[in-house]
Amino acid sequence: MVILLAWLIDLFLGEPPIRLHPVVWMGSYLRSARKWLPPTLLAGGAAWLGGAALVVLAAVLGDWLLNTLANLLPISPNLQSLSFSLFLAVLLKPLFAWRALRAAGLAVLTAPDLPAARQMVSWHLVSRDTATLSEGEVYGAAIESLSENLSDSLVAPLFYFIIGGLPLAALYRYANTADAMWGYRTPELERFGKVAARIDDLLNFIPARITALLLILACLPLGMECRRALRIWRSDGLHTPSPNAGQPMSVAAGALGVRLNKRGAYELGGEFNDPTRADLLRALRWITVTAWLAMGLLSLASFGR
Repeated sequence: MVILLAWLIDLFLGEPPIRLHPVVWMGSYLRSARKWLPPTLLAGGAAWLGGAALVVLAAVLGDWLLNTLANLLPISPNLQSLSFSLFLAVLLKPLFAWRALRAAGLAVLTAPDLPAARQMVSWHLVSRDTATLSEGEVYGAAIESLSENLSDSLVAPLFYFIIGGLPLAALYRYANTADAMWGYRTPELERFGKVAARIDDLLNFIPARITALLLILACLPLGMECRRALRIWRSDGLHTPSPNAGQPMSVAAGALGVRLNKRGAYELGGEFNDPTRADLLRALRWITVTAWLAMGLLSLASFGR
């Protein structure tokens, strides 16, 4: 019930205001820690653990307060339970994002020209330098990010909510945000962000592979190449520096029959041509179907929570 309610909040209301967004608060903490602490493994690990403790404590406290508030309402026990589910859904919603992810993909799709498409990809989806990307690389970057973030931004946080409620979902979102901000192999972050990067790898191991399977299942109603998607997944799934990002991305390369590459880092589906705007449109439709499939299955799995 909670996941379904949170999904409806996402679809109809989207993200909360920035000043009230818990992921923004996490980012502020992570940015401050990076600024003020020395770039060492010990400092980075301690900062990560301190932030994680604060996030889990806040989630446990929020869960308890909402449950207490619902039980104090002068209504029947069934309505109290429904009220608690709604309150909890409001707190769960900022920990995942589908509407914003789809909007980011649409922004690239509807860009009037290549420079604008590069800008949209850079603003919303990837951290790499997009100034010299070809048209195929721009659309490829969008497809890569959409497929990877289907796991990071939707499947994984809800998977952890099912396992451990709001505290574990919040911990996952914190870990993923920390990796996004600290998990780079630069002189400043190579050691400082190592703990964050390794924990993110661990937490995403199962969700990334669940997402890959869901993407393959979603090929069926759309008449897409399931067998080819499975083949490229098996051959190219570990060709990215991350042990997890390549799982859904390689499925996307196979299902769409496109080459996805990041210069100097990886190539998935090397036997295919670079993607076009039409391929990005197909990807958006397919990933939308996958998102609905994921939400349906996750809602069923959480029935009673």
